[in-house]
Amino acid sequence: MKKIATLLAIILTISTLFAGCSKKEQQTSSSNSNSDVIKIGVFEPMTGANAAGGALEIEGIKLANELYPEVLGKKVELVLVDNKSDKVEAANAAARLTQKEKVTVILGSWGSSLSMAAGDIVRKAQIPAIGTSCTNPLVTKGNDYYFRVCFIDPFQGTVMANYAYSKLGAKKAAIVQEVSNDYAVGLAKFFTDSFKELTGDPNCIVAVSNYNTGDQDFSAQLTNIKSANPDVIFAPGNFTESALLIKQARQLGIKAPFIGGDTWETPEFVTIGKEAVEGATFSTFFTSEKPITKESEKFLEAFRKKYNHEPAAVAALGYDAYILALDAIKRAGTTDSVKVRDEIAKTKDFEGAAGKISLDENGDAVKNAVIKTVKEGKFTYLDTIEPKK
Repeated sequence: MKKIATLLAIILTISTLFAGCSKKEQQTSSSNSNSDVIKIGVFEPMTGANAAGGALEIEGIKLANELYPEVLGKKVELVLVDNKSDKVEAANAAARLTQKEKVTVILGSWGSSLSMAAGDIVRKAQIPAIGTSCTNPLVTKGNDYYFRVCFIDPFQGTVMANYAYSKLGAKKAAIVQEVSNDYAVGLAKFFTDSFKELTGDPNCIVAVSNYNTGDQDFSAQLTNIKSANPDVIFAPGNFTESALLIKQARQLGIKAPFIGGDTWETPEFVTIGKEAVEGATFSTFFTSEKPITKESEKFLEAFRKKYNHEPAAVAALGYDAYILALDAIKRAGTTDSVKVRDEIAKTKDFEGAAGKISLDENGDAVKNAVIKTVKEGKFTYLDTIEPKK
């Protein structure tokens, strides 16, 4: 009996050793099979309040991946993670991409607050991130590992203040902002500072009203604004809340023009607001009516063929973030994330779909702004504004 027990123990030990070797071989085989793949992480809101914006950016990123599927002789694999339109989930998504997925570069996100939530994680992991449409200056400030392919809010706020003052002849403005949104609060401040400077009147902002993400009743805010009788209403915020806000304003008899920022350029803004958002005007990044570069033409032709509709500006930015990442990897000649980061930082006059990209000392793109309005239910180009040199 004792001999049988000993024999069984020996057999079990040998079996364990073989199983361990087999498992190790499988792991090695798996590792080798992945050695010819370069991972690029994408963290975007695929669910939650900002999902429609995230979907637009992903359209551009996926198209770029189809057109440029390889770099350094290796296949590029997109690893998409949903940040769920939530700051905590955005940090979790960035952690997963840097720690578990071991990506070389991260792209995203729609929503400055979401990008800012990932900032410390990418910096500590030393994995470079390229922002798509996150315009708040704090996204890149003090973070050598965060860059972006879009302009920033101080410029966007100035553009819309100039539009209100010069094109609309406005002398008094009201602000209604999504106070739970860092993007909206920051943009409102830059508009306010610029509008005060243009008018020379420290009291030109006649009303300021706040609301939170997800609110649907704006009667209190709008009653306050109506009594102030502004010449223009600047309302930076998410597309859903902004459309409802404008719709309710028109129902209350408020006739002042509404102007806003880039987050309005989603189909949902028009489908929710309907005829109430006719004439609403906003700043954005790109227009298909005026291709800027040869890459713009390539992007537009491929996008229309793939999706059968016109691209939103942020789709072009998603596309640009991807091709810039590949260009930096190619210049670095390696997937070493620190070396790739260094090459991104050197970017100058890189030809993207939404224009040439040159990054300043903060990692911010210095680019033109486009002004669009809603006309007959469509986003219509009005003007292009160049940054002052």
